[in-house]
Amino acid sequence: MAKMYTDEDVSLDPLRGKTVAVIGYGIQGRAQALNLRDSGLNVIVGVRKGKSWDRAVEDGFQVFEVGEAVSKADVILYLLPDMVQPDVWVSQVEPNLRDGSVVDFAHGFTIHYGLIKPKGSVDVVMVAPKAPGAAVREEYLRGRGVPALVAVHQDSSGSAMAHALAIAKGIGATRAGVIETTFAEETETDLIGEQNVLVGGLMELILKGWETLVDMGYQPEVAYFEALNEAKLIMDLIWRYGMKGMLERVSVTARYGGLTVGPKVLDDGVKDRMRRYAERVVSGEFANEWIKVYRNGSGRLEELMKRVEEHPIEEVGRRMRRLIFGKE
Repeated sequence: MAKMYTDEDVSLDPLRGKTVAVIGYGIQGRAQALNLRDSGLNVIVGVRKGKSWDRAVEDGFQVFEVGEAVSKADVILYLLPDMVQPDVWVSQVEPNLRDGSVVDFAHGFTIHYGLIKPKGSVDVVMVAPKAPGAAVREEYLRGRGVPALVAVHQDSSGSAMAHALAIAKGIGATRAGVIETTFAEETETDLIGEQNVLVGGLMELILKGWETLVDMGYQPEVAYFEALNEAKLIMDLIWRYGMKGMLERVSVTARYGGLTVGPKVLDDGVKDRMRRYAERVVSGEFANEWIKVYRNGSGRLEELMKRVEEHPIEEVGRRMRRLIFGKE
């Protein structure tokens, strides 16, 4: 059984009287900074000048260049994009990082794959919300929270986990529940889930379903409803009620057809291929590939994005979204 912490198990005391610097003010950074401040903590923001800087100022934060924010902080939430983190770490974070500081990551990628190697005199922890930043903020404002994972990579002070849990409480995650994990488990499961199910797998399932219907002569717009639009409705039911609960809320015909045909389409061969690509994550092969692609420029990713943009389902989707939502 996973070890889980809730609000009653955790105190904000490890963070009281300390300066918390949120480095990065994107969707996740802004949400966490606002939540921590609303929890009564002293929060500053570190970011380069530009739109994010201006927005942080508008939100009422003291804003500094990254290096200066790090030098002022006892606790640093390092919330820059994964592939930006290593260069900024070397140039601005590491030279200004005080001994005894706590550095928190929202994803373990750069630590797990050795792209960042913090000095031994700091605590290195992770609080990884299992939702986008917008939901982290919205749920907090509703008096709820989104679940999170917490982990300790380096415990210099002997109280690293207490700091990680306090951060989780400050952003509202302990309201929903926080599970203790490791940097390796969080990183690998996150990447495997994204590739096999959430991004890669789900997209390909929808595309193949739509293409099959269109190839059989059905109208693209009708196929869009069946393969894409209703997928959201089914996922909402699964999210809210579980697999069995979803089945109880669809027609008996859908229930029987899904239970008998689904396992034949997505058979154990799919699971075998999922395992093959999951092992690429565990071995570091995927990380090495992505790092190489990123460092060589964004051409490969742009090519892949263009292929998606030019798929016929996207043109149909633009028309259908204008019809349904009044905009794309």
